[in-house]
Amino acid sequence: MKVEFVKAASDAAVVVVFVHEDRALTPAAKAYDKKTKGALARAINAGRFTGAKGQTLALTAPAGLDNPQILAVGLGAKGKAIEDLTLEAAAGAAYRAVATSGFTTLAYETEGLTSDQAARIGFASRLASYRFDKYRTTQKPEAKPSIDAIQVVTDAAPAAKKAYGPLSAVADGVFFTRDLVSEPANVLYPDEFAKRCKALEKLGLQVEVLTEAQMAKLGMRTLLAVGQGSSKESRLVVISWMGGTKTARPVAFVGKGVCFDSGGLSLKPPEGMEDMKWDMGGGGAVAGLMCALAGRKAKANVIGVIGLVENMPDGNAQRPGDVVVSMSGQTVEVLNTDAEGRLVLADALWYTQDRFKPKFMVDLATLTGAMIVALGNDFAGVFSNSDELSDGIMAASAATGERTWRMPLPDDYDRLIDAPTADVKNTSGRAGGSITAALFLQRFVNKTPWAHLDIAPVAWKKDSKVSTVPDGASGFGVRLLDRLVADRFEG
Repeated sequence: MKVEFVKAASDAAVVVVFVHEDRALTPAAKAYDKKTKGALARAINAGRFTGAKGQTLALTAPAGLDNPQILAVGLGAKGKAIEDLTLEAAAGAAYRAVATSGFTTLAYETEGLTSDQAARIGFASRLASYRFDKYRTTQKPEAKPSIDAIQVVTDAAPAAKKAYGPLSAVADGVFFTRDLVSEPANVLYPDEFAKRCKALEKLGLQVEVLTEAQMAKLGMRTLLAVGQGSSKESRLVVISWMGGTKTARPVAFVGKGVCFDSGGLSLKPPEGMEDMKWDMGGGGAVAGLMCALAGRKAKANVIGVIGLVENMPDGNAQRPGDVVVSMSGQTVEVLNTDAEGRLVLADALWYTQDRFKPKFMVDLATLTGAMIVALGNDFAGVFSNSDELSDGIMAASAATGERTWRMPLPDDYDRLIDAPTADVKNTSGRAGGSITAALFLQRFVNKTPWAHLDIAPVAWKKDSKVSTVPDGASGFGVRLLDRLVADRFEG
């Protein structure tokens, strides 16, 4: 979809004007009300549209205009600065209101808004436009999106276009993640995931792909143990973006990439198992983040590491009760083969801190169903050994709307994962399951400042309430961590 910044809307465009609560018209809305001889205000006052955030009201074929429709969109309370997320919600709601209308062009009138705010509207519209229709062959034409061009009308078009550039790169990263997470597991298995990451080298990224033989030589036995029951070989992807000074230590992001999780011999119930194609959501977010950072030429040194496996049951699969030696040298007793993501991350985290000596590490993983029980479907859990890093994540969360909540890492719970026959066991049962999973990971970070994001609640949306996030793959984590890098580690 084309996004452009223009001085005036085309006659063929559906025109969006913004309205505050209590039906208070913005300057652009007043201008269009005048052009329509008061028709816009009469339509607003005749119904239940009040200008509340995200409300929409369409006025079709308005007299006095060649445009086919005016769309009023609510911005909420008047008299205070309009926040980025408010604008994003409004622009996303506008796009959704007309996405399949048959109209082809949507124009936003932004009189009174800054060039940065105009850019934000283009960004939000693009995010809202995402669909994964790759495998749909029988859709009726009226079910397909018709909007193929976004016009953001502003007197500061050059400045808005410049501000939109980095946001567009972030949108590219979000879309890359959404595409990865949406793919079925018969298409996106570890080697194919690695190939798609390798293709990112065209952006200036460096991408290494470690094979099973290379990982075995490094001692990554917990990661390899997860994938040994699958016919698809495991991979470790290392993505590097060196946009900072040569002497600056990098920051690192590590993703769980379980391309399909059957549970292994601790087999999951059949109901809902199809959802386990998105158990690589953490790895997908790391790949999308690296795409975004390279696309906007981030002035930071950043490493992305993704452990890619498929967890399947066969005669060679790991068994409950097996003891495996991790890359760190610690031994792990595998009590439940469905607690596999932490085994992948154990070696990936150790490898990352050992090789790159990062300032900090953040891992992302759809790690525990217990996180959904604790926080519902709209928050990711944050566990961290660093208040500074956690504070940075929480600030980036508030700025981007990718919501997080810090969870405890109590020292006295650590004993719950002590194993009778090894150094650590991979599960301690249901009580505090998300906490003990994070404590397991903490044993493999070697005192590096670290945070773990359990994104199980938010990687996939079944009834999204956010206008810029469609149902399905959310792309959660790309915007959050891009903002973390931008705010805390660039210039």
